[in-house]
Amino acid sequence: MGKETNPKPNYEILAYITLNQNRVISENVLALLATDEEEQKQITQDIAKSMKADVTQLKCGDYMVYRT
Repeated sequence: MGKETNPKPNYEILAYITLNQNRVISENVLALLATDEEEQKQITQDIAKSMKADVTQLKCGDYMVYRT
């Protein structure tokens, strides 16, 4: 990694959608607990579309909605 001139990341995490209640830890990010995978995917798509944001699925199965 090179030297960074701006310590602030160039993205903003808007939402974190999970099926695991132990991962619903939030400060400035909307953290949602879904009841099943279908609901999790639907919530993620709806939030991303309404906020014109991107989505990443983490290896653990959770989703992050973010904007660059």
